[in-house]
Amino acid sequence: MPADDNRSNARMAHRALLRHVPVASVHVHPIRCGPNPQGGATQYNKLLRARLPAAAPVLDLVFLGLGQNGHTASLFPYSPALAEKVRCAVEVYVAEQQMYRVTLTPVMINAARVVVFLVTGRDKAQVLKAVLEGPVDTMRLPAQIVRPDTGRLICMVDQAAASQLERKEDRRR
Repeated sequence: MPADDNRSNARMAHRALLRHVPVASVHVHPIRCGPNPQGGATQYNKLLRARLPAAAPVLDLVFLGLGQNGHTASLFPYSPALAEKVRCAVEVYVAEQQMYRVTLTPVMINAARVVVFLVTGRDKAQVLKAVLEGPVDTMRLPAQIVRPDTGRLICMVDQAAASQLERKEDRRR
């Protein structure tokens, strides 16, 4: 997907966050899919292993959203990427969008020191309830697969998104 495509997570991150903070571009590494998604995934795996030279790379922060179908990152329902146990990033074909994407895998996301979900809007209320309070079915609701191994999980939701939750807790630390 081109970097200027409205569906680009890198574009969204740049517009909503990165252009507003003093981060040198040398420290920003967007995933590139382009015309060769498998090559993009391979290149991103190499970049992560080079920049994070541990046996198992660990990111300090992973910032995620939640799709109305329960997807997060580009981990869509019933995607083979949900079963990936080795690679940090993989290519995925998203049939409903008729396009390839490159995504971090559950292994990489769950290794992070901090994982943050940002969920806003009434249109996300039903899926947020299913993800947080429903039965666990990670193939149907991929966001449920996000459970950091040793890191911290933070869910930031607005009142509209939280409107259907049974547990209305405010846990500020």
